[in-house]
Amino acid sequence: MKGIDYTAEGASDLIERQDILSKAHELAGLISRSEEVQQFQQAESKIQRHERVQGLIAKIKKKQKEIVAFESFGNKSMVDKIEREIAEMQAEIDGIPIVAEFQQSQSEINDLLQLVISAIKDTVSEKITVEAGTESPPASCGD
Repeated sequence: MKGIDYTAEGASDLIERQDILSKAHELAGLISRSEEVQQFQQAESKIQRHERVQGLIAKIKKKQKEIVAFESFGNKSMVDKIEREIAEMQAEIDGIPIVAEFQQSQSEINDLLQLVISAIKDTVSEKITVEAGTESPPASCGD
């Protein structure tokens, strides 16, 4: 089994935390220039300029504040009414094609990030198992 080398020579082989952070920033830069991020930014920009979407978002925010007020007064019927109105506005927003495009671009970025996380996790797991010389624990302990 290979042990940890604490000598000065072994220390030069260690990757410093700063090196890891530097590579992480480099990877973040690559991701930020990816096609998925570019599409997300374009969709986000379109949504910010879309008057109907922005108007509905503003109305929903106003209605959410109304809900808080009616909840403080204990007026359940008004809270329910406003929640239905919000649901209708949200359904309208969700039906606007640019919103679907935005949501799809968010999903694609999430998929890319999950792929990167999995690749890092799998690579680190392989290196730990191989380099540390670990084996699976025995099925039984001398029964």
